[in-house]
Formats: sequence, C-alpha cells, structure tokens
Amino acid sequence: MKRDPDKTLEVLFEISSAVTQTRNLDELFAAIHRSLNLLLNVDNFYIAIYHPQKDSITFPYHVDEMDVDPEEIFHFSQVPSSTGQVIKQKKPLIFYEADIQRLARKLGKKALGATSKIWLGAPLKIRERVTGAIAIQSYRSASAYNHHDLELLNLISQHIALAIERKESEEKLSLNNKLLEKILESSPVGIAMLENHVFKWVNNEMVRLFGFPDKNSLEGQGEQVIFASSLDYGAVRKRVSTHLARSGKADFEMDLIRQDKRVFPAHVRISCADMTDPLSRVIAIYTDVSQRKTVEKEKYEKERLQGVLEMAGAVCHELNQPLQAILGYSELLMMKEEDHLPDDRRLHSIKYQAGRIENITRKLSGITQYKTKEYAGNTKIVDIWNADR
Repeated sequence: MKRDPDKTLEVLFEISSAVTQTRNLDELFAAIHRSLNLLLNVDNFYIAIYHPQKDSITFPYHVDEMDVDPEEIFHFSQVPSSTGQVIKQKKPLIFYEADIQRLARKLGKKALGATSKIWLGAPLKIRERVTGAIAIQSYRSASAYNHHDLELLNLISQHIALAIERKESEEKLSLNNKLLEKILESSPVGIAMLENHVFKWVNNEMVRLFGFPDKNSLEGQGEQVIFASSLDYGAVRKRVSTHLARSGKADFEMDLIRQDKRVFPAHVRISCADMTDPLSRVIAIYTDVSQRKTVEKEKYEKERLQGVLEMAGAVCHELNQPLQAILGYSELLMMKEEDHLPDDRRLHSIKYQAGRIENITRKLSGITQYKTKEYAGNTKIVDIWNADR
C-alpha cells in the first residue's frame, strides 16, 4: 500500500509535540501509540528498553491481543528473542513464524510468549547507542505487513528514541529539582533566590526567620522589606554590588529587621548567576547570628572582668606589705600605756579600717568564680563577698 508522505510528516510532528504536551513517560507512550495507528496496524505494539548493565529489558508500554504485560527479562543476551536480535544487530528486522521458531531452536530454548505470524522491530537509537526497540506484530496473517512498513517503522523509531530521551531527561530534571527543593526546605538557614532585587523563591526558614505568615507573603516582595531603613538598604546594596561585580560573591554581617520590627544581626552570603549583570539573579543565604553575638559578648565581658580581677590581685599583693606595716604600728601604739596615747579612739579606727582593707585584698586575691550585682548608675559590679574561692 502506498504511503502518504504528508501523513508520515504529521505523525512525526505529533510524536515530537507529544514530548511537551504529556506529563510523563506513560502519557508519551500512549500518545506515540495513537499517532502510529494513523499509519500502521498497531493492535499489537510494544516499546522495550534495554539495560546493558543488567543484561535485561523492560516493557514500559505493551499492548497485545495474546500476551499479558511481560515482567523484566534478565540474562537477555541468552534468551531467544527477536527483540534481542534487533538490539544486538542495531538495525530493523522482520521475522516470520518460522524465523522465530528457528531462532529458539538455535539457542535450545523455548520462544518467549505467543508466536506471531509476522513480527517487525526497529531499534531505538540515540546516535550509535541503542536504548531499546519498538515492535509491531500480527497473530493472524503473515501478509499483514511488508518491508515498506519496516522502513517506515524504522524511520519513526528514530524520532521516538529522541522523544523518549527528552522526556526521560525532563523527568530526571523534575525529580532532581524536587529533591533539591526538599533539601533546601529542610535547611536550618534562610535561603532565597532574588531577581532584580525581588524575592522570587524562599525556603521555609526564610519565612520563619523574618516572621512572615507564609511563603506567598514574602515571595514577590522587594528585598528592602528586610532592612530597617532605606538608608541601610542603600548602603548594603552598594557594597554587595561592588563585591559581586568583582568576584561573583559577597559575604557580610549586617542588621536586618523582622516583620514585628525587631532588629537582629545576620550573616548574609550572596552569589550571582551572571557576572555581567550581577544583581539580575542571585542566591542569598541568611543566618541569624544573635546567639553567637551574645556568646561572644559574654565571653568578652568575662575576659575583660577577669583581667580586672587579675590586676586587682596584683594591686592587693603590692598593698599587702604597707598594710601589714600600718597594722603592726597601730598594734604597737595601742600596747603602750594609755596616758601616752594622743587619741585611743583614732588608733582603734585606724586599725579597724586597715583590717577592712586587709579582708578586701585577701578576698580579691583569692577569687576564682564570681557573680555580679546591681550598682548605682545602672551598672554592675563584682560581688566579692559572695564570690567563690
């Protein structure tokens, strides 16, 4: 039967279009089957995918009047199969019933499935790599197809192979994107993609970090929404622009603002996708460093106070010798007869105050752990009397 070239072109166009019009491989296979039906009898049609690492084939699409959907066939190279011959020889083949039985006898094994009167198969090839095969067959008549049909099937198979590869790539990319988004959503730091200073995508931590009710409330907003003032935003934007233009990266610590107007310190890392227009699209990572800042401040205050205490200890050591002299002289004076004392009350006062200083210096020099207490002027001082020795 003479083929209509226009009809063939129409089928090829439909197959190419089906890649973008279908949601997954299953829908694509069904669309291919419908398109082929415009040119050939495809009552018995299947698509086989070859897995060389496992020496197996699978049948993601299989329509047959006699056989049920086959499971994955392992040790494929040792199985008497017309599909295997097409994949091995990398060319279209036609098998009649006698050919199929002869192949089975040659390998000393039973043919797979019901034996058809005529079978046509063409390889799915991407450049010189065979990824599988497509086949049509008839259980009723050996004259159901001819060599012209085989040529047509082979022509179409090349377009089918490309369509399958593109759809597989789409599905893999979609899967990878979903996996990446899952990873980003579970990140403990805020991550955002910005285009021309507008938040296009944010993860859940960004929403929590800046106190928005949901992602939609932040996505679409300008980045100035996380700055306390336009002045702050302008200064930071200028610094970021300079660094991105120079190295494609920017790394700063800055104060940002939550929706409830609370300001917090943040570490921000930014990288751009296009060095020629660095601010057109960037990825930004935001980390709340409030806790780190608090720890650093406490450590600084502790070290500063410890330095003061060490200095006080040194001063106490230097004071100890003259203090002991004062105490000694006051004791000697008080041991003299009373009628020689100019003012016994003053001597007692000198001794008492010198004793107080001695207690203070002894306490200061032995402090290992300390607490602070409130003091006049909204300040804190070391509580030496409740400190640990």
